[in-house]
Amino acid sequence: MGKRQDIMDATLDLIHEEGLQSVTFSKIFKKADVGSGTIYNYFSNKEELVNAVYKEARMLMGEYMLQGYDPTASLYERFKCLQLNRLRFGIHYPKEFLFIDSFSFSPYISPELRNMDDSRNSVEVVLSLIVEGQKQGLFKEMDTHLCHQFIHGIVSSILKGYYVRKYPLNESQTQQVLESSWKALLV
Repeated sequence: MGKRQDIMDATLDLIHEEGLQSVTFSKIFKKADVGSGTIYNYFSNKEELVNAVYKEARMLMGEYMLQGYDPTASLYERFKCLQLNRLRFGIHYPKEFLFIDSFSFSPYISPELRNMDDSRNSVEVVLSLIVEGQKQGLFKEMDTHLCHQFIHGIVSSILKGYYVRKYPLNESQTQQVLESSWKALLV
């Protein structure tokens, strides 16, 4: 791992541990074990650094969301794949998931970055799946972005309970989350 990545990892860790407002360059230098001038070789200010961390997390989530996705599968199977991948991403990358979830609507994140397409465009895949479900008369007629936020919110809420050990998220509970997400969009 290079120094740039060390700085980004330290920043994500500190945001997760202390919150964005508490993160200072001096804390980042110490946690990343880099000299004070090193950070300026890569980032001109804290906002640029936080945006780089956000972009990396979004790209990772985008790649994760489309693992095993088969565009020829049934609507139900594709939906389950995407939601399961969203859930698994949150389980395997809790800091990244919480960072994305907490800061996607923050003014700290640039509008261009907030609205970026991820590496394989998983957001577009989800939105087009919702449109397809609406055209088939299966999903509620509502704004596709609201539908997407709705199903993301279900997973986000479940993961937050999982993070504080409210429940274990075993296979049965995972299937219940997927079924509930699906049913939440049905007409």
